[in-house]
Amino acid sequence: MAVTRGTTRRTGLRTVAAAAVAIPVLGAVRSSGPRTREANGNPRPAPSVPPLDVMTFNLRFPSTVEPHSWPTRRPVMRALLRAAAPHVIGTQEGEPPQLRDIEADLGPHYAWIGRGRGGGDEESMAVFYDTRRLEPVEHAHFWLSDTPAVRGSNTWGAAYPRMVTWVRFRDVTAGGREFCLLNTHLDNESQYARLRSVSLIAARTARFDPSLPLVVTGDFNAVAHRNPVYDALLATGLVDTWDTARRRGAGYGTYHGYQELTPGGARIDWILVRPGVTVHRAWVDTFSLDGRFPSDHLPVCATLGLG
Repeated sequence: MAVTRGTTRRTGLRTVAAAAVAIPVLGAVRSSGPRTREANGNPRPAPSVPPLDVMTFNLRFPSTVEPHSWPTRRPVMRALLRAAAPHVIGTQEGEPPQLRDIEADLGPHYAWIGRGRGGGDEESMAVFYDTRRLEPVEHAHFWLSDTPAVRGSNTWGAAYPRMVTWVRFRDVTAGGREFCLLNTHLDNESQYARLRSVSLIAARTARFDPSLPLVVTGDFNAVAHRNPVYDALLATGLVDTWDTARRRGAGYGTYHGYQELTPGGARIDWILVRPGVTVHRAWVDTFSLDGRFPSDHLPVCATLGLG
């Protein structure tokens, strides 16, 4: 699958250009979907949909400071991602050179979509995906501010400009079944900015086709079950895969800062879904190599049934 080179990776998909669309930026995202009847008019049997492995991962920007520089961490990141091999990864803090390293390390069957949050090669909300399984149909970016179509805008007192990248995917192994994935990184300092951000995200996702499964990944900088930001997102109808999983691994604080892991600690990285998505399993990946972690966060993973 050909991928053009640049900060935003494309695979022949239609891009919703935020700057060219009047607020609200997102129109309803409608799915053409697979045909549901055979040529003779009889109902087409529903395709068997294999589970989808999803990861959310704050990559930690490519610092040059040892002992946790990006060159030092990269081999650990490579080993973790190759072992996990998720079908789609919502990432945070990745910068373009680092993202290109990860793409190379994942191998030829992965691509990514992302755009820097400011005017250059800054952090993006890059979404990696396995091209053997997923085909992006449409994507867009918007900024968490009063002017969401303006790149780099920041009007709510956040420490940094914050943004969202969303993608509508077609699952090529499941008869063309589609779903939407939205990925974000909320502000680390301002609770007001986080709450305003959640309100905007809720307004935008409400415009997505309600028949499509929705997966939300991110570093929310708010502790699950202990912050109004979490409550506000769940009030939109989303559910937490950690709570609804049929099987769940051991819980850990998802930000560890390269210190000893905290069993049962604060979970600030989440995977949320619309009701109707089956969560077969959820876990926190504690992979390390020779005592080194790939990031100062732990990735959170879920195996989902979207059919």
